Amino acid sequence: MANEPADVARTPLLRNLSSSTLASSVSEADASSTASRRRRAIALRTIAFVSAFVGALGAGSITVFSLYGHLFQSRLHYTQFQINGIASTMNIATYMPVPIVGYMIDRFGPSPLSLLSSFLLGGGYALAAAMYHKGVGQVERHANSQSTFVPMILAFVAIGVGTSCLYISAVTTCAKNFGKGKYRGMMLVAPITAFGLSGMVTSQAASRLLYETQPDGTKGDVNVFYFFVWLSIILAVVGLVGAFTLRIVDEDDLIDDAVEELERSGLLEESEFFRHRADPSYGTVSQHSTLDGDDGAPETHAVEPPRDDKHDDMYAKLKKAWLLNAETRAFLGDPTMWFFAISFWLIIGPGESFINNLGTVIGTLVSPSANSNVPTAATHVSIMATVSTVARLVVASLSDLLSPSPQSPHIQTGMARSDLVPQQRFRVSRVVLYFVSALVFSVGSLVLASGAVQEHPGRFWIVSGSIGAGYGAVFSLTPIIVTIIWGVENFGTNFGIIAVTPAIGSVMWGLIYSAVYQAGAHKSASLENGDGADEDVLCYGKQCYATTFWAMTASIWIGASMILLAWKGRNGWSSRGIVI
Repeated sequence: MANEPADVARTPLLRNLSSSTLASSVSEADASSTASRRRRAIALRTIAFVSAFVGALGAGSITVFSLYGHLFQSRLHYTQFQINGIASTMNIATYMPVPIVGYMIDRFGPSPLSLLSSFLLGGGYALAAAMYHKGVGQVERHANSQSTFVPMILAFVAIGVGTSCLYISAVTTCAKNFGKGKYRGMMLVAPITAFGLSGMVTSQAASRLLYETQPDGTKGDVNVFYFFVWLSIILAVVGLVGAFTLRIVDEDDLIDDAVEELERSGLLEESEFFRHRADPSYGTVSQHSTLDGDDGAPETHAVEPPRDDKHDDMYAKLKKAWLLNAETRAFLGDPTMWFFAISFWLIIGPGESFINNLGTVIGTLVSPSANSNVPTAATHVSIMATVSTVARLVVASLSDLLSPSPQSPHIQTGMARSDLVPQQRFRVSRVVLYFVSALVFSVGSLVLASGAVQEHPGRFWIVSGSIGAGYGAVFSLTPIIVTIIWGVENFGTNFGIIAVTPAIGSVMWGLIYSAVYQAGAHKSASLENGDGADEDVLCYGKQCYATTFWAMTASIWIGASMILLAWKGRNGWSSRGIVI
């Protein structure tokens, strides 16, 4: 009996020791599980990043149209209008579906779209190869090759849509997986840089490996048939691999964080859906009576409805849909977005047209009767791609290191300036980087329009270099600005809406260039003694392009002023406290 108090006193100590040991074991297990999940997430992000980089590298093969576009003219006897028709159709098919592609990626992930790109790119280039081979045979037999034109158009429609699916899948994957990192600009620009780098890699590989042999044994132009077959196989494989490796890691956490932030900002306070979830007792009150002494009054308790995995999955999908729809409405309702989109259209449109017509522009610089070494299209495609790649990396680095950044990867409400990543005192706005890039772009257009390169093809590197640098920088800064201002969770849709504008610009400037080129062909002194059948095909001299590039220069300057209006204009980003 005397030992009972001691036993009683010791019992809680034993229980506490047991509880402490159990808690420690649970804590260690949780820590181990968390570390395992973190390692798995890092591995999945790394695999997705590599796949996105390779996918964008493959998608960028579409930028080498000028490598073979002029051969459609000389080998298939297509007119300049027909060639620009193919290029414009390809650009429309690339850019017009982007909002839909981005919407699908935001809601269903990048894998299905990567798989679709495998079929479209593989099939599209295979059809183009078949039509080119058929057309060359018809021309050699002195038959009409125009029967290949419509199927060729269809082939490049498939190529354009496939490129859109593969490229946007790659960029969106990186934007969402690395949206919280310090160097999110560099990670986002990585696939964009790969897209630009692809022009150099593809053109050099084609010109060195897949070339035609001249009668004297020297290398000639790229063998278009083998080139198309090679692209068909490579891109089909790249798209198929992406279907298994491209994924958004921890997307549920990204959505939950965005919902919490938007609720704090008040953007979701009118949503019946989120208000219902925020109040568990909403519509779930039950009553039952309990006897507490003599008080028999019924007590009221909030009873949360039973849940299961199926219910949680359905709620997660509904929450994601509500969030993305709310952010889409906010994006479309922001007037500064439209100024930004117009700026992108006015600048990138001329760039797309120049890339597609680079080969024919080079052909106008020197008369056929002159004994001058004219640089090849492959050389200047490589120059553009190299300079563009460097420019993309430089502006992304400056954006991460010098530009102010919000701590949150979600949409900015402009409520306060306190949410800043600590940085050094010296800062450069991304708008300034964008504006300077546009001016660099205009230098090349201005030099070409002035006629300074005519009869001096050795100077053409100034044109291809400055246009490549400005084009690449603007194209890289645009998605970065989209993520900084409007967040990453709805990036595919938001960037897709802005990225559709170059399709309009490409078509417009393609038609203008073709009209000026065809008009100049009638005035070319070099054709006076030539075959009249070619009079409407080939053009030589400044009159073939000068008017077009003067207009392009003006367009670029207007586009540069539009983003300044979005930044410093009435109710612009600066006045609303948007960190950019």
